[in-house]
Amino acid sequence: MSGGGQGPGVAGRVALGIALAVGLVVGLVAVGALAAERAIEDRIADVARELRCVVCQNLSVADSPSEMAKQMRELIRERFLAGETPQAIRAYFVSKYGDWILLDPPKRGFNLVAWTLPFLAVIGGCVGVLVAVRRWVRRGGARAAEAAAGVDPRYLERVRRELEDLKL
Repeated sequence: MSGGGQGPGVAGRVALGIALAVGLVVGLVAVGALAAERAIEDRIADVARELRCVVCQNLSVADSPSEMAKQMRELIRERFLAGETPQAIRAYFVSKYGDWILLDPPKRGFNLVAWTLPFLAVIGGCVGVLVAVRRWVRRGGARAAEAAAGVDPRYLERVRRELEDLKL
C-alpha cells in the first residue's frame, strides 16, 4: 500500500468514486423508470375509470373484477404504449360499443333528454303541487262561505258578539 499504510491509495479512491457515481446513475435511472411506469399506470386507470364494464355494467373497467374488464385494461395499456392519447382510446371503445360504454356519456342527442328529464320532472312536480295547493285553498274558502251562508243569521251574530267579548 502506498502512503505508508494510511488507507487506500489514489487508485482505490478513484475506483470507489466511480462505483458510487455508477450506483447513483443506476439508481436515478431506476427511479425515473418507476416514475414513468407509475405515470402510465395512472393514465391507464384514468381512462379505465371513464369506461363501463360490459359485463358488470354498473362498474367502471377500473373497478370491475371481471375477466372482460381485465382484458379491456390490458388493451388500454397496449394502446398507451403504442402512443395513443386517452381521447383516441376512448374513441376506439365508443366506436366498438357506442356512447353507452362511457360512464359519463356526452350531453347531446338522446343523452341530452336523459340528462334534463330528471330536472324537468322535479320542476313539473313542484308546479303540480303548487297548483293543487292553490285549488285546495280556494275550495276551502268557498266551502267556508257556503257553510256560513247556510247558518242561521241569529247564531252568526251571537258568535260575533261572543268573539268581541273575548277580545276585551
